[in-house]
Amino acid sequence: MAHIAVHDAELTLEDPMLVEGFPGAGLVGKIAADHLVDSYEMTHYATCHCEGLPEVAVYHENETSIAGPVRIYADEARELLVLQSDVPVSPEAAEEFAGCVTAWLDEQDALPIYLSGIPVDPDGNRELYGVATGRAEAQLRDHDIATPDERGAISGPTGALLYEATREDLDSIGLLVEASSQFPDPAAAKILLEKGIATLAQIDVTTETLVEQAEEIRIARKKLAKQMQQASDESSKAEPVGMYQ
Repeated sequence: MAHIAVHDAELTLEDPMLVEGFPGAGLVGKIAADHLVDSYEMTHYATCHCEGLPEVAVYHENETSIAGPVRIYADEARELLVLQSDVPVSPEAAEEFAGCVTAWLDEQDALPIYLSGIPVDPDGNRELYGVATGRAEAQLRDHDIATPDERGAISGPTGALLYEATREDLDSIGLLVEASSQFPDPAAAKILLEKGIATLAQIDVTTETLVEQAEEIRIARKKLAKQMQQASDESSKAEPVGMYQ
């Protein structure tokens, strides 16, 4: 049965925000989510057992325990949840998965922040844009997060989650950042963290290590980035579609 299993029922969250980190263009969402989990030493709070997720057992360095591939971490003091994923979600499973996660977030009264890269291979500055569902548009205005300057479409599980929020008339925010289409992009993830997530969630995020470890991150994520290119239909990305497409 599809559900999200909570492991720490004693942990109390009153009005949390959730940051989603699926692999996608530039791996920006995954890099940002992983950075939050590591920086705050967040607690493994729940595991997603939603229909369509790969039956994969995940293990970590210096640990004997096994975990599911899509997990939710929590920081009680910061009222923060982070969805961390080690696998893509197939297009066939995206709708059921989005319904599973969205229903749980609604029960928790959590505001999700969904992350996606716009694959434009930027040379210098990377622009950040925001989209919203429900009444969350006000938060983008309050924090001066720009709206997209052209029409586009968000694919993969991130797009499915945003569409499900629209369908259920629930509040959610989507942050879109210009990123590399071929390689992990820690610089783009840094912008997501500093100009988007930290501002919206009212938290302090230290990102110096992202810059210092940029090459290490690129090497560590290179294999995953290659897998995502090979399964491009399963990756989250935001792409311009043009007025007549």
